[in-house]
Amino acid sequence: MTKTAINKKPKRTKFSREEWSWIMYDWANSSFATIMLAAVFPIFFVSVAGGDDTPGSMWWGYGAGGSRMLLAIAAPIIGAIIDYKGYKKRLLVTFMSIGILAHFFLAFQASWQFLLVGYIVANIFWSACNFIYDSYLPDVTTPDRMDGVSATGYAMGYVGGSTIPFIISIALIMFGESFGIDMTLAVRISIVITAVWWGLFSIPMIKNVHHKYGSEAPKTRAIQTTFGNIFKTARKIIKNKGLFLFIIAYFFYIDGVGTVITMATAYGAELGLGEVGMIGALFLTQIVAFPCSIAFGKLSKKTNPLNLIVMAILIYCGICIVGFYMGFGLEVNWFGFETATILFWILAFMVGTVQGGIQAISRSCFGRLVPPENSGEYFGFYEIFSRFSAILGPFLYATILRQSGRASFAIMSTIFLFAIGLTILIISRKHLKSQLEHT
Repeated sequence: MTKTAINKKPKRTKFSREEWSWIMYDWANSSFATIMLAAVFPIFFVSVAGGDDTPGSMWWGYGAGGSRMLLAIAAPIIGAIIDYKGYKKRLLVTFMSIGILAHFFLAFQASWQFLLVGYIVANIFWSACNFIYDSYLPDVTTPDRMDGVSATGYAMGYVGGSTIPFIISIALIMFGESFGIDMTLAVRISIVITAVWWGLFSIPMIKNVHHKYGSEAPKTRAIQTTFGNIFKTARKIIKNKGLFLFIIAYFFYIDGVGTVITMATAYGAELGLGEVGMIGALFLTQIVAFPCSIAFGKLSKKTNPLNLIVMAILIYCGICIVGFYMGFGLEVNWFGFETATILFWILAFMVGTVQGGIQAISRSCFGRLVPPENSGEYFGFYEIFSRFSAILGPFLYATILRQSGRASFAIMSTIFLFAIGLTILIISRKHLKSQLEHT
């Protein structure tokens, strides 16, 4: 046996304790994405908010966009701070605590205006925790394992979001009246369950995941140093042509993804679809998303991950077209079901095939392109593009709905975001492929 053969270590196939603990945070925070962003809460909010001239989905769009705008402004500052040793975990726990408290505030509000305020606060700090969580990816694994770890995180998130908290919420809404639980109380209980689920399953992340890369916090001129690091990182991103084009493309196509996630049930409610049917369809999304997210991670080992992102964008374009047609199919019935209802279930299935995969591969690609010792700062800019992109879509939806009066035109506008992102991604493909192959 040669010396090279003796020294060569076999590739690790199982996830380490630290990787699993990081993955479990996706399990923990996913109930918020399902209950607060996609299913239970937006349906309830649209039903109680607004008036004849100001539909609830419009206020939901403005609230979703506004919360993301505030976080986008703060993201680079947070990113620079969490690169200092000792600050990443501290801010994660602080933001999580505020987010959980905001849930309890929401659970006891009757006014839709206060519901909107509470949702904005909860969304800001939940999103901030996710951004810090993403920045831990270079700390918990190696570049060659990032696609698999990131995809498994999203897959476990879908399992977490679609199991106990979501099932209980559906049961309360569907059968709660038999036990004296009306829709309002069912939603309040769902919000509390979401908060408890988030806090409980975050414990492994807090206990076992550690910040390995970073620098010591400056003892003097801390503010000047922090902002100086932000501008240095910005210049580095701009000079790196591949990375810069990728993040611009990401800005547009992830805007479309975020808009579909945020506005799907609000769109369905605007068309008059039944609450139980929409929630059931979103449950289908969770079921489909779990194996499909895992599949994206496995496929990334056999093909360039950029190919997977392009494929997902094309499927999303198809989703926009189906969603547009859905707004014109309310009069036709198929086996007792309205065409729009059937199309909503088809959309739910289509979204499940790509939603987790496109987010997971985008996150791991970015993690492979940035230096691990500055992951916080780089992911701070990643968060800017994530959150500002998620502002444009909901605001675009709300504005077109207000001007045209047709929700179908509003949802169709999302296809332009995917088209722009796809075009830029194709232009940057050569540079990105070269950089990813050297990680």
